[in-house]
Amino acid sequence: MTQRSSEVGAGDGFGPDLAEVFGPSQQDGGPELVQLLTPEGERVDHPGFRFDTEERAEDEVIRGFYRDMVLTRRIDVEATALQRHGELGIWAQLLGQEAAQVGAGRALRPQDFVFPTYREHGVAWCRGVDPLDLLGLFRGVDQGGWDPDDKNFGLYTIVIGAQTLHATGYAMGMQRDGVVGTGDPDRDAAVIAHFGDGASSQGDVNEAFVFAASYNAPVVFFCQNNQWAISEPFERQSRIPLYQRALGFGFPGVRVDGNDVLATYAVTQAALQRAREGQGPTFVEAYTYRMGAHTTTDDPTRYRLSDDLERWKLKDPIARVEAYLRRNGLADDDFFGAVQAEADDLGVRLREGCRALPDPSPLSIFDHVYAELTEELEVQRDGFAAYLESFEGVR
Repeated sequence: MTQRSSEVGAGDGFGPDLAEVFGPSQQDGGPELVQLLTPEGERVDHPGFRFDTEERAEDEVIRGFYRDMVLTRRIDVEATALQRHGELGIWAQLLGQEAAQVGAGRALRPQDFVFPTYREHGVAWCRGVDPLDLLGLFRGVDQGGWDPDDKNFGLYTIVIGAQTLHATGYAMGMQRDGVVGTGDPDRDAAVIAHFGDGASSQGDVNEAFVFAASYNAPVVFFCQNNQWAISEPFERQSRIPLYQRALGFGFPGVRVDGNDVLATYAVTQAALQRAREGQGPTFVEAYTYRMGAHTTTDDPTRYRLSDDLERWKLKDPIARVEAYLRRNGLADDDFFGAVQAEADDLGVRLREGCRALPDPSPLSIFDHVYAELTEELEVQRDGFAAYLESFEGVR
């Protein structure tokens, strides 16, 4: 049986690697914010984390991060435009949060499982979810068009914070399935739960922390602190940095520069590995900024200052990677042009594909409640079918 966090490690209660991996960011007076790439595109060292690409060439990985972020932003921009043209009912924007999502998404192994909110478009991209499936949900023609088991990526969660409980329960199931702490890198698995700073105030999230700590569950709580819970500023949500809350529940927390894809990747990679080894949960606070609106029904100019937005534009996650690649001669205009052309092609596919998505049969909603239709649902379905038939021939 997996040991509880209070039983593992040497004195700190968080596992034997805490002092080496997570300690410098929060315990030993080291820098609070983990950063490996500055807004100007310069590499810097951190005492607790390093950018480890394992078997792949580092330059290749960073170019891949750039491509992922550019394409993820294009998905966001196109979806916003489609909503403005009446093709989507609503859209949850991620502008400015691409590094937090791509860094976390690329740190995953195939066997890890993701529990997203309604904004994890970049993580979905990294897990191979077709962006058209995302658009189908916001267009209202399906309830999530991907198979969670095929992608190891759960369906989008609209109820704020509920996915953290789902993630914790799933992680506890992994323990009982014997896929945690075996030492086999192709077998050991972990769970990551995404949520925002606003969700951290929800009871579900705090209950998930309690269960995860009590059962030493292999789960990473990944919070994208984008400074705003819709129109409520972060300062009204917490008196302390969010990552420090984890210590009160009995597991480590770390704050990472959420606009730094290298640092986000490194921190998430370490937290996931810690979970796979059976050392329990970790709280990762990706400190970033929502440069767009909460959703397309929101007007952020009513509650935030334009100066704040302009300051955060200087920390743009895509621009800093481009600056690094250019400064070090790791990519040329041909590379950047090719990525832009791929983004343009993706934009065309999304515009045309969204409008071509078929409307579902009204009765199909009954097909997605239970694996086998219950007697009660069968009565409801038949009644609804009779109601629809009553309109036949009516103009």
